[in-house]
Amino acid sequence: MSVLTRVDDLRSGRTPFVLATVVRAERPTSARPGDRAVVLPDGSVEGFVGGTCAESTVRTLCLRLLATGESTLLRITPTADSETVAEGVVTVGNPCLSGGSLDIFLETVLPPVLVHVHGDGPVARALVDVGRAIGHDVREASPTPPHDLAVLVVASHGRDEEPLLTAALRAEVPYVGLIASRRRGQAVLAALPVTDAQRARVHTPAGLDIGARTPAEVALSVYAQVIAEHVRAHEPAPPRTAVDPVCGMAVTIDESTASVVDDGTTRYFCGPGCRRTYTDDPKRHRA
Repeated sequence: MSVLTRVDDLRSGRTPFVLATVVRAERPTSARPGDRAVVLPDGSVEGFVGGTCAESTVRTLCLRLLATGESTLLRITPTADSETVAEGVVTVGNPCLSGGSLDIFLETVLPPVLVHVHGDGPVARALVDVGRAIGHDVREASPTPPHDLAVLVVASHGRDEEPLLTAALRAEVPYVGLIASRRRGQAVLAALPVTDAQRARVHTPAGLDIGARTPAEVALSVYAQVIAEHVRAHEPAPPRTAVDPVCGMAVTIDESTASVVDDGTTRYFCGPGCRRTYTDDPKRHRA
């Protein structure tokens, strides 16, 4: 399967990823302009953007980008002393390279915000229309919230409210809103079989107070609140990292990371080369 075909599959499956594309390669490097790879939230890399050391650098930065949603140009060069960020370029020193440099564009691709709306009245229909107009993935609410659900808005005027609100709160959906008057909303919340802390997370009346009157204005106030609170699906936990004791690079710790246990401490490496260098003379590289 080609990388671009894999990209299409990931998009359709609502899987976050970073598309890494080599845009410049200075010899001697194993990568060539146009080489591509995708990096997934679990740290796995599919495709090719360079050798083991370059791939380690790409993985570490991509996992950071997945948490922020940003994209950047990554420059890997053996001449830089430390990581620097300037004008959209992250420069990382990599003494393991065989003399060349790599420029790799890292494009972070996050799925649209997933919104569930329950109800079939004017406000519910406006929530669907406005949400889709601003680029959200708006669908009918389901009894079991998907893992990446970011927003649930119940606008059914008393129909099947409690089960959906309860399921969303227990699943820790980031934004839960109920379209209701203040009095009725508080009555609905009081009947929910959840903790006080969970109950306090429900926005009711949902939306910012902008004096909304029409269904479209109410929908706009809800999405304004979602945007103001920077609501996204659950963000991945930041990756565990360590410093390679041989080359000084930051490396991501996962099942594929090269490592050795020395003197009761696990040391992690950008690749097998640095691990061999360390095991040949551990005392020289111990901090």
